[in-house]
Amino acid sequence: MLIRRMHELAIRHGRYGYRRVTVLLRREGWKVNRKRVHRIWKSEGLGLPRRRPKRRRVGPVGEIVNKAEYPNHVWSYDFVEDRSERGGKLRILSIIDEFTRECLAIRIAPSMPASAVVEVLGWLFLTRGVPRYLRSDNGPEFVARVVRRWLEA
Repeated sequence: MLIRRMHELAIRHGRYGYRRVTVLLRREGWKVNRKRVHRIWKSEGLGLPRRRPKRRRVGPVGEIVNKAEYPNHVWSYDFVEDRSERGGKLRILSIIDEFTRECLAIRIAPSMPASAVVEVLGWLFLTRGVPRYLRSDNGPEFVARVVRRWLEA
């Protein structure tokens, strides 16, 4: 009798779990223990479907701003850090053409000030032409006054 009533409540209230059903049974006059209801609930396979975690959206929604459409349209540049075999720090500046995925320049040095970034970009602008867009993060070498003034000029 109890099991049949639990099935009826589970069907009528599809989102209720065993705790809520226990409360409903007690309101109807059943003298039931929560642990007993849980045991019956599990043995009858009345468990609720597992909740799936919400997917977190990462990054920009929609199209990429200034998506590369032809060679020399958009260049990206960034730093990567590594350590040498002896433990010394290495900074690697890499510049790529986003359309062709070609690496235009790689410069490796223990430290690289903004003036070195300007030097590499200047050499590339002379040999390859000026890209329409230049994409970078907001690292200190890329937002330095030297680089901003050089790019404006």
